[in-house]
Amino acid sequence: MTSLSAPSTTPDTQWFASWFDSDHYHKLYSHRDTAEAASFVDALVSRLKPESGVSMLDLGCGAGRHARQLAARGFNVTGLDLAARSIETARQFEGRNLRFRRHDMRVPFGSRAYDYVFSFFTSFGYFDDPAEQTAVVRNIARSLKPGGHLVLDYLNTGYADAHMTPEEVVTVDGVAYQIRRWTDGRRFLKRIVIDDGGVGAPVVYREQVARFSLGDFERMLTPHGLDIVELYGDYRLSAYDARISPRLVLVARKRSASEDAAYLRERFLRTRLMVSGETPR
Repeated sequence: MTSLSAPSTTPDTQWFASWFDSDHYHKLYSHRDTAEAASFVDALVSRLKPESGVSMLDLGCGAGRHARQLAARGFNVTGLDLAARSIETARQFEGRNLRFRRHDMRVPFGSRAYDYVFSFFTSFGYFDDPAEQTAVVRNIARSLKPGGHLVLDYLNTGYADAHMTPEEVVTVDGVAYQIRRWTDGRRFLKRIVIDDGGVGAPVVYREQVARFSLGDFERMLTPHGLDIVELYGDYRLSAYDARISPRLVLVARKRSASEDAAYLRERFLRTRLMVSGETPR
C-alpha cells in the first residue's frame, strides 16, 4: 500500500499549514464532495440573488470545490488558500472567470475588490492569537466593496458540544484514522493518528477551531463595518436555532462610508453618555 505524506516539522501553532496540505486531509473529508458544494451554492445564489458577473472571493478555498460552483454560475471568482498542494489541484480548473492563488488570509488581499467574500466549511478560527483572528476580519472588511457581503459558514458550538464523538476510528481506502475530539473551553480540538499499514510509525496531525458563538461574531464584525443581516442553520438555509442547528451560516453586509460615519458617531455619543452619566435627549 502506498504511504501518504507525513506532516512537516511546522510548529504546533501552525498546524493548519501541514494538515490542510496533506493527502490525508482530503481523504478523511472526501465525503464533503462536489454534490454538497453544488447544493449549498445553489441555495445561497437563490437566496442572495447576486447580479451576473459580480466579483467573488472564496477565502480558504482548499481545492476549489465551492469556487468552481460559483464560477459555473457565471460569477467572477478568485480562490485563496495557504495550502500549496490544494491550490495546485484547484488550478486545473481555472478559466476565464475562475482563478486561484496561494495566500495567507492574515495578510491583506485587496481593497474594495469584491462584492462577496465566502468563508466555507469553517475556514476561520484557526489561530491561537486573537490579533490574528482580528487581522482576518479586518482584511475581509477591507476587501469588500461598500454594500458587499460576507457569507461565513461556521460550526454551531451548541450543536457541536451535544453531538461530539470523543473517540472513533474512520477507515478510508484502507487507511485507519484514529480520531480523538475534546474541548478546552476556548477551542474544539481534534487529534488524528493515522496508520496506513506501512512499515513506519503512525503519523499524527492536529486540528483546532475557536468556539466562536453568534455573539462573538457580532463583536468581531461590527467594529470593522460588517453588520450581520441574515442567519441560517444548515446548508439548506433553514432558520438558525442556537440549540439544534448544525451550522451557523451568517451573512454580513459592509457598511458604506456614510453608514460607517453614522455608526461611529452613535458609538461616540453612547460612550460619552456612559462616562458622563448624562440622560439622552
